[in-house]
Amino acid sequence: MKIIDDFKCKSQCYYNRVDTMSILKVLIKDGSSAVVFYRLFQFFKMIGMEIVGCLFLELNKLFNGCVIGRGAHFEGGFVLMHPIGVVINAGVKAGKNIVIESGVVIGAAKNGIPVEVPSLGDNIFIGTGAKVLGNIHVGNNVKIGANAVVVKDVPDGATVVGIPARVVKIDNNDQSSPKV
Repeated sequence: MKIIDDFKCKSQCYYNRVDTMSILKVLIKDGSSAVVFYRLFQFFKMIGMEIVGCLFLELNKLFNGCVIGRGAHFEGGFVLMHPIGVVINAGVKAGKNIVIESGVVIGAAKNGIPVEVPSLGDNIFIGTGAKVLGNIHVGNNVKIGANAVVVKDVPDGATVVGIPARVVKIDNNDQSSPKV
């Protein structure tokens, strides 16, 4: 189940271990309810009751200050460290082990149809206030610095910072989950 992977990834981020006690601790941490609401929406959508699932997206806005579009898709290991101010466009597709801090926007760069949104690989950390915009691809094992504005493709293993974001480091050997 993806939600189990979500909490395992969060446990690894917080405590650098995955065991029963650390997973139980992350259940009460900031952001866990936001991921639960998102996964409940996905479940109801999967069983053909999307309208019921939309209630959970609305609850996410109300209780967590977080907007995740109906079509957004994240594999297991989706972590919202602090969900307040997070906005994720409905067209975003992401791999596994994605860790997102507060105030992050992942979305469209143009007003118009079709909407152009980013796709995200696996093992990505996105720092506080970062913006990932437009029809771009963020590779695997990437770290995006706080307040970075990413408007171009990011290669595997890169660390990007700045406005607009630029690559400051490439580590092709880092195959691990994102670290906070």
